[in-house]
Amino acid sequence: MSVIYRPAQAEDLAATDVLVVASINELTIRHGFGPMAMPSPPNFQLFSLEDDPGGLWIAENGSDIVGFAWSWACGDLWFLAQLFVDPAQQGQGIGNELMRRTMEHARNSSAAHRALITFSFNRVSQGLYIRHGLFPKMPIYFVGSSREQVAAKLQEPSLRSVALVDTDATIKRLAEIDARAVGAARDKHHRYLLSDPATTAVLLYSGNECVATAMSVRAAMSDRSPPRVPTFFAMLLLLR
Repeated sequence: MSVIYRPAQAEDLAATDVLVVASINELTIRHGFGPMAMPSPPNFQLFSLEDDPGGLWIAENGSDIVGFAWSWACGDLWFLAQLFVDPAQQGQGIGNELMRRTMEHARNSSAAHRALITFSFNRVSQGLYIRHGLFPKMPIYFVGSSREQVAAKLQEPSLRSVALVDTDATIKRLAEIDARAVGAARDKHHRYLLSDPATTAVLLYSGNECVATAMSVRAAMSDRSPPRVPTFFAMLLLLR
């Protein structure tokens, strides 16, 4: 049966989250990192679907969703948030077709800046993105060291964190950081995330100057879910 490509619907998003989690974990396990992704309600995807439905696409084989692409545009920035293909269906051109459709969304958005973030070790996906004109912001080199060696050389943190509170002044500061970092403010996304009780956010200060912000969204977990230890890994910001 041939693969069909169609715009995503709200009822697809729970299944696409399952696909994304399985695809990420297959990749990270294959590279020796173990599973990193956990299921979570697709609330931000639903927000993006309602805000700009042209950015979410499904690849479907019969009744099975085998690929998913999700991009959004905010001001002068277009961002590819997710593009995943069922590991059993990779190598058949599905990712390339989803990429073609999501790049059409980028062109329709008229955004001057285009970006995405991907794992630095995912060279197959990097090749796909580069073929569509999205190149690494900076070179990333593969290096390795033992935990003990890294821990012995760690310095005291030079930044201090302050809990982020949803105020007009905070949103303005986040917009300034966004504008300097990626060229476009994301007020609507920040207000949405800060209204979510599962979101934890901090501002990072160097001396008296706020230089960055960090947000995390707590995934829903059952009482029987195993404890998760945060895992840190290099990622790439790709721009066009």
